[in-house]
Amino acid sequence: MKTWLITGCSTGLGRDLAEAVLAHGDNVVVTARNVDSVDDIAGRFPDTALAVALDVTDDEQVNTVVGAGIDRFGSIDVLVNNAGYGYRAAVEEGEDDAVRRLFDTHVFGTMRTVKAVLPGMRERRSGTIVNLSSIGARISPAGSGYYSAVKAAIEALTLSLRREVSPLGIRAVAVEPGAFRTDFAGRSLTQSEVPIADYADTAGARRLENDTAHGTQAGDPTRAAAVLIQAIESDDPPFMLLLGNDSVDAFRGALDSLLSDVDAWEVVSRSTDFDS
Repeated sequence: MKTWLITGCSTGLGRDLAEAVLAHGDNVVVTARNVDSVDDIAGRFPDTALAVALDVTDDEQVNTVVGAGIDRFGSIDVLVNNAGYGYRAAVEEGEDDAVRRLFDTHVFGTMRTVKAVLPGMRERRSGTIVNLSSIGARISPAGSGYYSAVKAAIEALTLSLRREVSPLGIRAVAVEPGAFRTDFAGRSLTQSEVPIADYADTAGARRLENDTAHGTQAGDPTRAAAVLIQAIESDDPPFMLLLGNDSVDAFRGALDSLLSDVDAWEVVSRSTDFDS
């Protein structure tokens, strides 16, 4: 029996994953900023679920939650960094404070929880760290530059982490979901407060008032949770786990586009070395 610590379990994929892991028979430290939103999960699994309040931007709270999980279950074997929210703005429109909060939640929040669980994982020479990214890190749509940036940072961090901890028996996985039918495009999506008219046809097309995608996404979070469990239980989990047909198609399209650029400029790119 493993013990999972999952951040951001109040709604969406985090909630579905916590419930699926508990139904599977493992222990889960179920977290949310408002613990009342996950008390029902702990009530249904009183022996294997621990509901704890967690704001990943709070260093002390992160350490307290990891300690509480270890006290209750003995170890943290799987960390899933799922907490986060969306932010849409043209790069010029982005408010400094809002962008800092976004990075503090996604990037520094991920770093906090990873650093909190690693000492125990290193001591046991086992463990799995799963960091939620987004297909946005690959395709960087207009209007999602800041969100794409935090997810790209998480992926780079995860790849370096994987290379550092793999010799110690620890796995690190980045997950790129596409669009799932959760509350992400509803309550969990924020945007710049003052739009600039010149971006109406680019970033403006993705503003909340112009977005009709919420509630129609093809991705099923219950199926995504099952796939995550399957990947984490496998002997050789991937570095990059794509979730959804849209994610796979967009990922391949982005790679093809990048390779086309590399091919077109390869001779020029190779001309910058000293002559040997």
